[in-house]
Amino acid sequence: MGTLNELLSWGKGELAAAGILEYELDAWLLLSFVTGIDRTRYLADRDRVVLDKDICYYRELISKRSRRIPLQQLTGWQDFMGLAFEVDHHVLIPRQDTELLVEEAGRRIRKRAQVRVLDLCTGSGCIITSLAHEYGSLGSGQIVRAVGVDISERALEIARKNAARHGVKVSFIKGDLFDAVEEKFDLIVSNPPYISSSVIERLEPEVRDHEPRIALDGGEDGLYFYRKITEQAADYLMEGGYLLYEIGYDQGEAVASILKKNGYADIKVYQDLAGLDRVCLGKRMEE
Repeated sequence: MGTLNELLSWGKGELAAAGILEYELDAWLLLSFVTGIDRTRYLADRDRVVLDKDICYYRELISKRSRRIPLQQLTGWQDFMGLAFEVDHHVLIPRQDTELLVEEAGRRIRKRAQVRVLDLCTGSGCIITSLAHEYGSLGSGQIVRAVGVDISERALEIARKNAARHGVKVSFIKGDLFDAVEEKFDLIVSNPPYISSSVIERLEPEVRDHEPRIALDGGEDGLYFYRKITEQAADYLMEGGYLLYEIGYDQGEAVASILKKNGYADIKVYQDLAGLDRVCLGKRMEE
């Protein structure tokens, strides 16, 4: 086992035996990560001998992936909204589903000249950093104040690195939801913990065992943080401002009801590409 082709074949076999569904893709992505080779170069030079140190490193990563450690935690990166975000076991891995929340927030940012945006439960900072990257320069819908809040200082360390990497100005604050917030915003966005406590043990091992439970557990019915945030948000949201959530696939009606109960209007639920509920939002009305 010394060539690229031999090493890749071995990696696929190990991951397949471990029950990894996307074993072919993961084996390839780890090989590319270790050797720096792309598909074109691999196809042209698959019999190239791999350095011993790279073979050892690849074997180590395949072993970890076989133990269901997420691929992104092994490489340290995940793409989101066309940007690369650093991740580790202290933050949720950014997912494509969350891009819909960024897109819907962006539509409302573009309708204003200047916007202040707050991101609660910011984690890796992928939401607020993506918004600041897209709307942080002069032009229609300029973000003049971007703030991310998280209860985990380790998560905030990652978020600060990601914002710096992409050259955007975001203020990251340690706090429990609004506890450390002292100003009002035009938009509040959040991808809070929304998985019912009883469901967590049935999740895939990659999520259940390796992503932070504090970022997953939404209480008995998964709605704890939607209730708490919505009840408090009016004190931190300008009149006419929007509160936007990522939600679980079966939570649209419930979260819309919470928004309505708390006096929000123009409530909408948006579906993702699979046709599942993914974003719910409402507008704060004048008192």
